Amino acid sequence: MRAHWRGRDRYTVFDSRYGDGGRVRALQDAWRADPERPARLHIVALADGMLPGFHRIPQDDPRLTLTLLAAPSDAALAQLGAQPDYIYLHGIAGAAFVRPLARIAGSGARLHADALSDEQRAALQAQGFVFDDEGSSALFASRKPRLPVPQVAPAAQKRVLVIGAGLAGSAACASLCARGWQVTLVERHPAPSMEASGNLAGIFMPLLSRDDNIPTRLTRAAYLYALRAWRQLGGIGNAIEGQACGVLQLARDAGHAEVSRAIARAAHYPPDFARWLERAEAEALLGLPVPDGGWLFPQGGWARPGSVCEAMLQSCGNRLERRFGAGTIALEHDGDEWLARAEDGRVVAQAPTVVLANGAGARSLAQSRELPLAALRGQVSHLASGSLPALPLVLCREAYLTPAAGGITCAGATYDLDADPQLRLSSHEENIERLRGLVSDPAAAEGAPLAGRVGFRCVAPDRLPLVGRLPDFAAAGSTERLRDVPRHPGLHALLGYASRGLIWAPLGAELLAAQLEGEPLPLETNLVDALDPARFVLRARRMPRGPS
Repeated sequence: MRAHWRGRDRYTVFDSRYGDGGRVRALQDAWRADPERPARLHIVALADGMLPGFHRIPQDDPRLTLTLLAAPSDAALAQLGAQPDYIYLHGIAGAAFVRPLARIAGSGARLHADALSDEQRAALQAQGFVFDDEGSSALFASRKPRLPVPQVAPAAQKRVLVIGAGLAGSAACASLCARGWQVTLVERHPAPSMEASGNLAGIFMPLLSRDDNIPTRLTRAAYLYALRAWRQLGGIGNAIEGQACGVLQLARDAGHAEVSRAIARAAHYPPDFARWLERAEAEALLGLPVPDGGWLFPQGGWARPGSVCEAMLQSCGNRLERRFGAGTIALEHDGDEWLARAEDGRVVAQAPTVVLANGAGARSLAQSRELPLAALRGQVSHLASGSLPALPLVLCREAYLTPAAGGITCAGATYDLDADPQLRLSSHEENIERLRGLVSDPAAAEGAPLAGRVGFRCVAPDRLPLVGRLPDFAAAGSTERLRDVPRHPGLHALLGYASRGLIWAPLGAELLAAQLEGEPLPLETNLVDALDPARFVLRARRMPRGPS
């Protein structure tokens, strides 16, 4: 393999069996020891014993990526956004994997296999793999059209403007700086985390559903990746202010509890991911009435979003330049560069690539104003800890209640359609009514002094984020496929994180950075498509027209 990877800027390896990880670690050690190694090494491997889906595992060296695929080989390969240069096949069953493997194999890819069956070898040969005389090694020599080769910016052009210094923008800075990009962070406020990311507490937990649908799969992937990424930054309770105290999500009623039991029976979740608790066990844990039981997410909890932003920005080092207090900006494309202009016409910053991470602020930019984004008002109530029962963990249902920190418990948040930035009594009353339902006490927080904060969530109609290249609505015409939608050159989005910005920010940034770098994608391609901002171009084309 060493002779094969020399002279390359990046190299991708697919291994059909991760096992205990020994082979992957040996490969990484060999890469480190080779003075003629490629600049970046990407390893993708099939793994057992993990929750279903793709798992990006952060590495100490940002030049290394590891993606583990917990799915049958043919299904995993069919959803893999990568072009392997080297392929290990070990004890893989059947031949269903061959066609999807050949679809993604890089030009001139090498294959090494142990104990192939005659059927497997014949299927590989039919797809363009040419074996040596021993029959264990092959070269991919097919001339059939394959996936397009990713266009990666040369080092001199790895300059990017990130617009917005909340969770989405801070995560983008961290992921891109780690990959050697020079990043200019443009923020209209004088400091980061002054909009929705400025709340005292945000909760983090997965989403469950009976059919394991796309939002559930995406949220699970984001949650698991965020937990790994935060550990690498120093951890919740250390570098990041918060508590990994667990989250208890109460069932709404007896019918909801029965659905939850069915999910628990079918999914067999690992207990450190999710456990269904019946009434007695939930009440013993919480110390309060839990009439219908609930889901315990032991690794969940709460974090102050601003501290997450600070930790991510701190990791950027001297590759990050901050341009704060920029006010309202406009974008214009001039040659190969994007210019960010202030209201007085001066150029605040410029670069070939732009990432919009400014939430609902994207609605004011000409290039993104046609995206169907809404700003939902959310008021959080801050209550003195003595006015409520002491909680050992985060409690939630339609609303949430955090354990006390610094003498304050956070309750909320409302979902309002208006644009009022001021605190109002009716929203406090709504939060208190919901928290009383959570703790089963109609007198909870009676007479407590009320404080709080208002933020605005950026939300798309399907409640999924927008991650990827920004579509050019004006040039779209009658386009019917995502890959054919015209895009603004060098313009990308990290938008629409709604109420899950804490967990969406790390994975969204990792996905976008992988797209920009031509790396293996950290999600299945159908999930990547579900996040593509251009999905709204296609939906607009399919909308029925009214009478003329």
